[in-house]
Amino acid sequence: MKTAVWPAADLIELSGLRRSYNVGRPNEAEVLHGLDLRMASGEFAALIGPSGSGKSTLLNILGLLERPTAGSYRLLGQETSTLDDQSLTLRRRQALGFVFQFHHLLPAFSALENVTLPALMRDGRVSASARASATAMLTAVGLADALNKRPGELSGGMQQRVAIARALVNEPPLVLADEPTGNLDRASSDEVFRVMRRMHGERGTAFLVVTHDPRLADRCDRVIELVDGKIESDTPRSAAAPPADQPG
Repeated sequence: MKTAVWPAADLIELSGLRRSYNVGRPNEAEVLHGLDLRMASGEFAALIGPSGSGKSTLLNILGLLERPTAGSYRLLGQETSTLDDQSLTLRRRQALGFVFQFHHLLPAFSALENVTLPALMRDGRVSASARASATAMLTAVGLADALNKRPGELSGGMQQRVAIARALVNEPPLVLADEPTGNLDRASSDEVFRVMRRMHGERGTAFLVVTHDPRLADRCDRVIELVDGKIESDTPRSAAAPPADQPG
């Protein structure tokens, strides 16, 4: 499969983005209140904020799973509000990878088969090249010896590394990770985070990581804080506190 060539533009550009639910009804509620945000290619950023601040809604919009009520969302220079559902699905498959708190692996499939799922969904079959790409990606995340193991035979951290491999196998420019370590113990969390940082460093893939763990947020290059549907702060890593596992 040929790697997509993306235009030179901001990876993400939000302008006046708003999201309301139950529009036109007495219980209408606006969750996101006019967000302005840019994210460049190759960034590794954390999105933090208290429960109910709008993080999940924002991630759903960035992932092209929900549409904003108002404002603009440009992904790789393209305005997404003009895209129909089929075009949104195609753009999502081409430009985005997803990692969730719960890995969502198919239990009856091996690690390799789970990572070939994006190719199966895209092409209706798994070609030899897609299988080779999945094998290479699992090897890259340290699971060369687990290709034929099913999720139930893997630790929680290993399962999440399979999910990371699946998110990266199509070489998207952006991975959206929603609490990717939230279901893991500290040692497994650190290992999964190290894998994401290594994939970012080696491949230049941008990551936006939603996390409640301040240790992990402090190890990102940028920390975006969302409070009550507004961006409260947006801090480059150089201005943030030193990571807990590094000297100050």
